[in-house]
Amino acid sequence: MYSQVAQAYQRTSQATANPRELESSLLIKAAAKLQTIKDTWESVEERQRSAELDEALTYNRRLWTILVTSATSEDSALPHEVKQNMANLGLFVFNHTMRTMIRPEAERLDSLININRQIAAGLRAAPAAAASAGPAT
Repeated sequence: MYSQVAQAYQRTSQATANPRELESSLLIKAAAKLQTIKDTWESVEERQRSAELDEALTYNRRLWTILVTSATSEDSALPHEVKQNMANLGLFVFNHTMRTMIRPEAERLDSLININRQIAAGLRAAPAAAASAGPAT
C-alpha cells in the first residue's frame, strides 16, 4: 500500500521529466504546509491545529523517508559522502519531528521549514550550476 506522498510522488514523476525539480517541489509543498501552521498557530483552535500539525508532520516525514531511502540505496549514483549527509539530515528530521509531535511549539517548525527550503533550493540550483561551469576537463 502506497502512502499519499508516495502516490503523489509517483504521479508527478510520470508527468515531470526532471526528478530533482519534483523533489524540490514536494519539499517546498511540505515547507508551505508547516509554514501555514506556524503562521496561524495562535489564531487556530488547539484541536484543529493539532490535527493540521499531525497531517503536515506526517506528510513531511513520509517525504523524507522516500528521499532518504532513494538517496542512500545501494544503486544510488550519489557519492558516499552525499549519501551519508542525507542519512544524517534525515535522522535529524525524523528525530525533530518526533520531538515536535510530543511537545508542539510553533518555533520547532522553523528547523523543518528551513531544511526543506534549503534542500529544495539546492536541488533547483545544482543543475544550473553544473551547466554554467562548462564541460569538465
